[in-house]
Amino acid sequence: MSDKQYTTPESNCIISEEVIATIASTAALEVPGVAGMAKSVPELRNIVNTVAPKSVTVINNESETVLDVYVNLKIGVRIPDVAGEVQRQVKSAVQSMTGKPVTKINVHVMGLVLEDKAAEETK
Repeated sequence: MSDKQYTTPESNCIISEEVIATIASTAALEVPGVAGMAKSVPELRNIVNTVAPKSVTVINNESETVLDVYVNLKIGVRIPDVAGEVQRQVKSAVQSMTGKPVTKINVHVMGLVLEDKAAEETK
């Protein structure tokens, strides 16, 4: 479990960044037009530490929660519309399940997937 955790102001409940990332990933996958999650671009520090890139990164501190969500979209969708819906769905899911206000969600479109290829990947 990560040492970066969140304690709610009402109680001693601790929510790890991995849980927040899982909630965000699940919510993003439910948005129409999202073909799947993508891996983030490896950063220099991740290459040195051999940490695998993730589909959702969480910056969580006392004053803010910032999420970076990396997705692949289905070809033919309007990217700004789908990205905006990903932001709304992820924010709603994370805030309702954790009680922690989300201040910013960055959606990174990493690629486009043909419908046939997306269907094959889900099998």
